[in-house]
Amino acid sequence: MNTHFMRKPAVLRLVVLSVVVLTAVRFLLRSNSKLPVPDPAVFWGHREIGGGAVLNEKQTPQKKEALVWARQQTSQSQEPQKSQGGEAQDSPKKPKVTPRQDTNQTPLRVVHFDLKGAAPKLTYLEQVFPLLSSLGANGILLEYEDMFPYEGDLQILRSPHAYSVEDIQKIRHLAELSKLEIIPLVQVFGHLEFALKHEKFSNLREVPGFPNSLNPHAPGSQPLVQAMLSQVLDCHPGLRWLHIGADEVFGLGQGLDSKNWLNSNNGDMGRMFLNHVREIVHFATERHPGLRLLMWDDMMRHISVDTLKASSLTSFVSPMIWDYGADLQINQIEKFISNYQAAGFEGVWFASAFKGASGVAQDWTPLTQHMKNHLSWLKVMAVMPKYPSIHFQGIALTGWQRYDHFTVLCELFPVGIPSLAVCLQSLAHGGFNEEAKKQVLHMLGCKNINLEKSLCEGGGAFPGYEVYQMVLHIRENLKSQIHQQFDNQHLKGWFSRYHRKYKFGNPRNMEFFKDKMSKLLEEWEDYLQNFRTQMEAIYFADTVEEWMEENVNEHMDKLRELAADFEQVIKSRGGQKPL
Repeated sequence: MNTHFMRKPAVLRLVVLSVVVLTAVRFLLRSNSKLPVPDPAVFWGHREIGGGAVLNEKQTPQKKEALVWARQQTSQSQEPQKSQGGEAQDSPKKPKVTPRQDTNQTPLRVVHFDLKGAAPKLTYLEQVFPLLSSLGANGILLEYEDMFPYEGDLQILRSPHAYSVEDIQKIRHLAELSKLEIIPLVQVFGHLEFALKHEKFSNLREVPGFPNSLNPHAPGSQPLVQAMLSQVLDCHPGLRWLHIGADEVFGLGQGLDSKNWLNSNNGDMGRMFLNHVREIVHFATERHPGLRLLMWDDMMRHISVDTLKASSLTSFVSPMIWDYGADLQINQIEKFISNYQAAGFEGVWFASAFKGASGVAQDWTPLTQHMKNHLSWLKVMAVMPKYPSIHFQGIALTGWQRYDHFTVLCELFPVGIPSLAVCLQSLAHGGFNEEAKKQVLHMLGCKNINLEKSLCEGGGAFPGYEVYQMVLHIRENLKSQIHQQFDNQHLKGWFSRYHRKYKFGNPRNMEFFKDKMSKLLEEWEDYLQNFRTQMEAIYFADTVEEWMEENVNEHMDKLRELAADFEQVIKSRGGQKPL
């Protein structure tokens, strides 16, 4: 038998099989080349496209297509399964809201605008936002309070100078141009004075005589804060973060409703606090799936890990640990971080201060104090690798404008800009080293930053510099020069309080201080008129009037009244001394 012919059919079969396999492989390779591979990387500040994915405009078309494909695959996998009758059925194991994972995000540096006092006009924000970006900020925290254009039943909450819906759209656009991510802040528990001061909502107070805090058990409390949140969220589509405040809930537990609840629940104040917050978080995340929430941590610091864990908040909320002191107790802050990690929180934020935290009536920002505060926070950031299960997500540089809705103004924003520059650049460079100082001087246009004197010296070119310089001149000279005028021996001898009360004096002797008094009054009136013009370019009329009343009028009125009394006595040719 010829073995060659015997092998031929087998060889033919092998060749055919090989051709089939090669054809199949080539077909599969061509097919797979058309399917993009999803890119799992998510970076801060990129435009959101849904499903937790983001689209970076600098990405190649292939990567953009890949992300769109990933979104489609995600949406398809999340479609409800249908029964045989065609009706959608929710999987019993699937949560209604899936928390967005932000653990790989670049930490944000967010500048806080406290709008419950001295809210700036949009023309000023247009100048300030690019400066913030150049200094190293990549977000802004907008604490609206009464500056939000609430509508309907909430319209009573508006300030007469509140921003309009169109204004907020413009703010969002300006922030986007400067690559600043907006995080709105809406108080939902404590610091609700701007709402609870109104008779319409006064029945929702925890303590009837105090407008600070909300009664978490009152039937109208949740509807109030949910309505506020709804309107703010509607004005900010596509948000990643929302801050719900929840700090300093003064008086919590003192109201009758709260006392009754505590008596029935073993006095568990922490659980009572978290119950209210949980309802808010559930509402916000149901309305905007994927939204992450921030809240100040002071009310949570002494709540047990088990209670925090049982609250079911840890996948949706990040605590913001705040401390504005020059020298932080880092061991204490580490304890907070450790507890939050043990409770299951995925991320944590910090909050420093660049102004508004050194005195309730502070009018000038102490640079060294705020710089040291940020150097302390850098030390805290350095220890974060010790806590691998909780991620540092950002820091908010707070710039408080009032301590609460009813207190006086703290430092104006232009006054705080040198401090903000020092703090942001300290964070960017790991301290206020020579390079940080060089950048601050360049961006502010001044020749020197005097930390000891808290001064930006040798000129300046930052937004509001004129107000900065004029506030400095007023605080250093107005009171002292007017006091010096009243300390004049001629005035004290010939036109004393007694003379002025009864409107008499010797015109000849009064001439000795007339010129100096008139010149001083004229110079300050001209200066303050110019100052008012500069202030009105940045602030609304109520802010200008308040600042003048608190810092200027007390002293100027004394000088004006002296000049008026002088003119009256001169016109009466000396008047009559009473018998």
